[in-house]
Amino acid sequence: MAALKEIKARIASVGGTLKITSAMKMVASAKLHHVQAEAEALAAYEHQLSAITDTLCRFAGEHEIDMPQTRFHARLRRAVVVAIASDGSLCGGFNAEAFRQLEHSVGELRNEGFEQIEVWPVGEKMAAHLRKSGLKFDDTFHALGGHHSYAGAVKLADRLMKGYETGEIDRVLLVYNHYASMSRQTPRSETLLPLETHPTAGSKLPDADYICEPSPRELLRELLPLAVRTRMYEVLLDSSTAEHAARTVAMQTASDNAQDLLDELKLFYNKQRQQAITNELADIAPSD
Repeated sequence: MAALKEIKARIASVGGTLKITSAMKMVASAKLHHVQAEAEALAAYEHQLSAITDTLCRFAGEHEIDMPQTRFHARLRRAVVVAIASDGSLCGGFNAEAFRQLEHSVGELRNEGFEQIEVWPVGEKMAAHLRKSGLKFDDTFHALGGHHSYAGAVKLADRLMKGYETGEIDRVLLVYNHYASMSRQTPRSETLLPLETHPTAGSKLPDADYICEPSPRELLRELLPLAVRTRMYEVLLDSSTAEHAARTVAMQTASDNAQDLLDELKLFYNKQRQQAITNELADIAPSD
């Protein structure tokens, strides 16, 4: 009977775990749909903004688009890496992939010749990882991981642009997990500053004849900072979407495993119970 009680307690424990993982899966799925809708709406806005800035760059001469955000720094003194991960765990290999991508990006910057590399973590898990890594970091914006907002993205982007414009920063790199699909999140590294808006060689002007008022240079002075802020917010949303997708899949897998284990335990319990009853009947049954 003691063995049956232990199995029954184990069944109750696994059943409780199943309820928790199922609830977490539902919460992560709801958050995923909310953030994904916001990310898709912003992607359409960012695409149109990029088309406008690209058109202005095509109309403007090379000297007119020499803005602080697009100016390349020849010296390789200081680089800043904005590394994004999650606030919580239970999301599979999401954070581990971000950590590996960060190490790879830092290694590439060192090989390129940068004297100083500073990491700005976004997300509690990334901040905790950096405290043990030995890398120089500034965790001013680590709370943006779980509470992403456009206002927070603007503060982060503006501080980066100010440092880049004054020469304190010579390169800004973004490291994050991109939402490729529900079951696939791919780690990425991309350059935020200098902003790549120069028209490519051989590009043609649009067929339409636009009249720019004020001049393309004045418009770009307003639009390029907006493009940097929008891209920063888009990356935060992209990483958040990937996080919730990874957590949804992880909790679904955990729920499936818990259900399989629960079925096995119940089957084993019933067999043991039947065997115990059989043994008791054999003890009280009269012998021939």
